[in-house]
Amino acid sequence: MTKARRTLNTYALVFAIIVFVAVLTWVVPGGVYERQVVDGREVVKADSFQRVPAKPQGPFAVLIAPVRGFADPSVALIVGFVLIVGGVFSVMTKTGAVEALIRSAAGAYRRHPLVEKLFIPVFMVLFSIAGATFGMSEEVIPFVLLFIPLALSLGYDSVTGVMIPFIGAGAGFAGAFMNPFTVGIAQGIAELPLFSGFVYRIVCWVVVTAVCTWFVARYARKIKADPKRSITYEADREKRAGLKLDPAEAGEKTNLRHKLVGLTLLLGLGVMIFGVLEYGWYIDKITAVFLGIGLAAGVVGGLRIDEFTDAFIQGAKDLVGTVLIIVLARGILYIAQDGRIIDSILQAMASAVQGAHPAISANGMFIVQSLINFFIPSGSAKAALTMPVMVPLADLTGISRQVAVLAYQFGDGFSNMIVPTSAITMTVLTSGGIPFEKWLKVVWRLQVVLFLTGFALLGAAVLFHWK
Repeated sequence: MTKARRTLNTYALVFAIIVFVAVLTWVVPGGVYERQVVDGREVVKADSFQRVPAKPQGPFAVLIAPVRGFADPSVALIVGFVLIVGGVFSVMTKTGAVEALIRSAAGAYRRHPLVEKLFIPVFMVLFSIAGATFGMSEEVIPFVLLFIPLALSLGYDSVTGVMIPFIGAGAGFAGAFMNPFTVGIAQGIAELPLFSGFVYRIVCWVVVTAVCTWFVARYARKIKADPKRSITYEADREKRAGLKLDPAEAGEKTNLRHKLVGLTLLLGLGVMIFGVLEYGWYIDKITAVFLGIGLAAGVVGGLRIDEFTDAFIQGAKDLVGTVLIIVLARGILYIAQDGRIIDSILQAMASAVQGAHPAISANGMFIVQSLINFFIPSGSAKAALTMPVMVPLADLTGISRQVAVLAYQFGDGFSNMIVPTSAITMTVLTSGGIPFEKWLKVVWRLQVVLFLTGFALLGAAVLFHWK
């Protein structure tokens, strides 16, 4: 008789990280950089680091950290976004449109071999473009909720449904050629022309997107050939049963209401993308758009008021666990900030890459940015914190400022796919019912390949004196 295999509880893992960071505040010396406001952004003065008395965080700080996560304004917006998006997709499912559209897509997939071959590459490239241009991040969550049932209907698993939008957008985010929230801010701090170095950034985007697309397509083929190899096999069996998708009905025509609901979603997403690109909309306005989508879908889908509200509440309730992960992850950052160890870690890492060969220093910056990403998952916040330090360091070590920006991009983008302190990463995983440690077992190979790719692209940029 074999024992049931235990898996690590994601909530316990994140809380354990809070405790670990609290322990670090008793070991790592305190330190701070001076800040100044430049063009409305708070940035670090490069040569201003100084030691300050440490502020070790005790048991009470550990317990209050998740509570403070609820009160954090940025986290509150993400929580509202998650709950409303969950409610909206539950409403759309209630109309029958999601099931009908999935059946239609599955039928086209089975009838046309070319559609099957292009399905993953086309959508991966589309999401990568979104990540590279307007920094698709929180916006990926509703697509995950849509692609999971679609992937299941096509013979893949929930992991594939998560990978296509999440890793697709992540590839574009890491290899971005004109993301205003990462490349734009970092180049502004580095005093470089906005979106300069465009040609080599396009090369990097193509390479990174190709690597990620290859990995996802390879994984999907493996799972389709042997579904039992999936880490979500048992859970996916229940999900497929819940979808009630009869293969004989694949390709069944959608009715007018279903088409109107689908059109409502497409129009809403179009409005969202336009607002982000044209007006710089943030998560509050994006959330408002999704709420509008839900209300309109309920009307055109023919739902009664009680059907709408019941479905919305159920969808929001299904994502309460996701909300808990978000606030726990934010608690980690509060412990590190209150303990005054983030700047000390930054200063130590920056010093470690000084004095080496430019190619080694560039890749050292990449590693440093990846490690800092554990504490500061936000790309724009990390640019404001690290680039004022990394830019003069690049000047001292003979690295061009373009290379320093690229090292920041890779360090921010690649590890975003796996850091448990990222609210977006944990939201995506919990939405797909994928335990964090199981996700790591799948994507660690991709991370190795991406890091090797990053090393090669940074090395080439140094050798060819990219400026």
